[in-house]
Amino acid sequence: MSKVDFNNEIIDEIKNFISANNNKKLKETLKDIHYADIAELIDNLNIDEATYLIKLLESDTTADALAEIDDEKREKILKNLSTKEIAEELTELDTDDAVDIISELPEERKERVISQIEDDKHIEDIRELLTYDENTAGGLMAKELVKVNENLSVLKCLNEMRSQAENVTRVHSIYVVDGKNKLKGRLSLKDLITANSKAKVKDIFIPNVDYVYVNEENEEVARKMSKYDLEAIPVINSKKELLGRITIDDIVDVIKEEAEKDYQLAAGISNDVEPDDNILNLVKARLPWLFLGLLGGLGSVFILEKFELIMEKPELRNLFFYTPLIAAMAGNVGVQSSAIIVQGLANNALKGSLFNRLIKEIGLSLINGLALAFILVLAGKLFDQNLIVSLTIGGSMILVIIVAALVGTFVPILLDKRGIDPAIATGPFITTCNDILGIFLFFYIAKFALGF
Repeated sequence: MSKVDFNNEIIDEIKNFISANNNKKLKETLKDIHYADIAELIDNLNIDEATYLIKLLESDTTADALAEIDDEKREKILKNLSTKEIAEELTELDTDDAVDIISELPEERKERVISQIEDDKHIEDIRELLTYDENTAGGLMAKELVKVNENLSVLKCLNEMRSQAENVTRVHSIYVVDGKNKLKGRLSLKDLITANSKAKVKDIFIPNVDYVYVNEENEEVARKMSKYDLEAIPVINSKKELLGRITIDDIVDVIKEEAEKDYQLAAGISNDVEPDDNILNLVKARLPWLFLGLLGGLGSVFILEKFELIMEKPELRNLFFYTPLIAAMAGNVGVQSSAIIVQGLANNALKGSLFNRLIKEIGLSLINGLALAFILVLAGKLFDQNLIVSLTIGGSMILVIIVAALVGTFVPILLDKRGIDPAIATGPFITTCNDILGIFLFFYIAKFALGF
């Protein structure tokens, strides 16, 4: 398939062809175009134009394109297609992609579409995959794979592989099973080619093979495939029976989705939302965290009220002007620390004891705090600020930075240990918490040091 970049000029030309019902020109323009480029084109068309294109082109091209486009847009396109047209698209897809699409249909229409698929094996596989949770290995896997019995001769093995490979888009691995379909290992193509034709598969296969259980969470699957640099991994049940395989393209999608979710959580958006979602959904996703920020702000107000007498002392009045600085430093340090910890938890890269991490964070915070405090005292000197006041502000900021770093480090760890997504700690939660703590510590240390 050829690849092309659809600029605005080409897109406008295609829109004009659709408007004029010029099917001949459309087919000529889009002939042998890669399905990923077709998907990109569809994303730039309105729903009616996209539907027209899907109906016009062959299903072996549009099926993969449908699987690639935005979920919301695909759902709207599917509403414009008949059950037979959807069934034709699904027939061309691997079972995992077919299930992704059919899952978006209403239950009643889902059954009508399945009944229109002519391939009974395809129907059976789709029905099986629909029973698994979408966030598990079973929800990610495809049924298409190449497997051979360990008792086959090399010659019969090659013949079996040829017949199976016709239904597999990409052959990443050849899996070896016994008579009960239990996974035994994998077969090296090199070993297969160089082996004596009369040799048995069980004499040449590699018993060491990575696998995942069908009910494992997709994040764990992604971690394993990333750790061992795998292009595909077999999926088994509790009896070690081979059920399917998961390929790297599906894992990339999982990683992207998880990154998007964590980014939203870090920004204080609790639900999975898109820019084009309605106002009500966007409000539901954002308002709870904004409410938390409001409570945090009110907490800061109550703390500041207790120290309003400072305003009556001209020599101490400057302390209030440093409040935004202290709060900002506390929030920034906390978010920095929590972001690193959340990343480490996601990658399973956190090693060592909590005590060692505690000592490390205190040491790091102390160095950063001393450097920033020195700059702060130097700035106070330039502005003729009382040295004792400057030293008090600098000392307060050191302690605030240490506390903020500890909160940012250990809150995500504690959340993770309790089974809560630690990404929520990197957003307004950490910022608000450290803002309040920062202001509280700042004024109480100042009160102790300056005696007001």
